[in-house]
Amino acid sequence: MKLNVGGIDRILRIVVGLMLIALAAMGKIGWWGWLGVIPLATGLFRFCPAYTLLGMNTCPMNRKA
Repeated sequence: MKLNVGGIDRILRIVVGLMLIALAAMGKIGWWGWLGVIPLATGLFRFCPAYTLLGMNTCPMNRKA
């Protein structure tokens, strides 16, 4: 799997994912807040399948994981 998420993109995905999950767990937002698992996972694994389909890459390093 080739890494395609890097830098600020990765940090934002993790922060937004954690915020959505926390808000959903506290009951502040609906069930859709649990979708925060998706940006959290893509930030942690540094791989986004949508970026692959769109031919995008925000990772400065081009290495295999």
